[in-house]
Amino acid sequence: MSHLESEIQEQPAVVARLLEEERRPIAGLVEAIRRRGVRYVMIAARGSSDNAATYGKYLLGALCRLPVALATPSLFSVYQAPPRMDGALVLGISQSGQSPDIVGVLAEARAQGLVTAAITNEPASPLAGVADHVVQCHAGAERSVAATKTYTAQLAALAMLGATLSGSEEHLAELAGLPAHIGRALVLAGEDAAGAVRYRYMESCVVIGRGYNYATAFEIALKLKELTYVLAEPYSSADFMHGPLALIGQGFPVWVIAPGGRVYAEMREFLGRLRQQGAELLVISEQEDALREAHTPLRLPAGVPEWLSPFTAVVPGQLMALHLTLAKGYDPDHPRGLRKVTETR
Repeated sequence: MSHLESEIQEQPAVVARLLEEERRPIAGLVEAIRRRGVRYVMIAARGSSDNAATYGKYLLGALCRLPVALATPSLFSVYQAPPRMDGALVLGISQSGQSPDIVGVLAEARAQGLVTAAITNEPASPLAGVADHVVQCHAGAERSVAATKTYTAQLAALAMLGATLSGSEEHLAELAGLPAHIGRALVLAGEDAAGAVRYRYMESCVVIGRGYNYATAFEIALKLKELTYVLAEPYSSADFMHGPLALIGQGFPVWVIAPGGRVYAEMREFLGRLRQQGAELLVISEQEDALREAHTPLRLPAGVPEWLSPFTAVVPGQLMALHLTLAKGYDPDHPRGLRKVTETR
């Protein structure tokens, strides 16, 4: 078994460990947010961590009514013109905690006297060292270059922060069911991933989600790019209708992430439009009418609240990317030209 496959399978245990171990650190961060009157959140991240930050935009907005902005690290490092961030929680997200540009954003925020926090798998990292509050991923060593278990751990840290800050007992109770939901998703995705061989000659595709799963579209597209070298472009379904829809011709592969929830009706209609244009549909959903539209249905477990659906929806993408990598004869643990720690400035 590759490191990548092993780490995909570890995700329920990693999330369970984080939910157990990080209650007190997150409670401390929530207390600081309330005491300091934080009005919005600024998140600095790169790569898969940036995709987790996109989930945070929807999560903290919907559960806590907090505006969330993604930082522009080059303003801090390259242009040396950091913006004023009065009233912000400045949050850095990084598996390694090593990237100088992300560290620089938090260092500047601390100099401005703001509340700072880090979500990282490395509590002794430079990022953790400049943060007032540190939330650990508890993922253990991630030996595969492509992030999987650290991505879902970052999602879990954000979900736990949002649920705690919202003060909702319902949200906290739903959060406790996450490891079991991910475990069921792994079983279903493992059964469906054999269909990856159908796409071994695929050179390009699009990956589409909306709402909470806009982040999932970006993460699945990233896994396809870095592991299979397919040109995979992520979109929201709304943006896709504003021009990129013209890409779709007979047999063009389109991944659609469409779990139940508030955006489902729009996504279901969107699937019909894609089908009319001849798209080759890979559909990630637990909704039977959506799965019937698919050439390749990728099933999700039922009963997952919409705000937690990115944890299960990403799993079929991870396993399909793994199996497609193997079908192409590539090494899933060592993508060409990539290193585990990328230190951007």
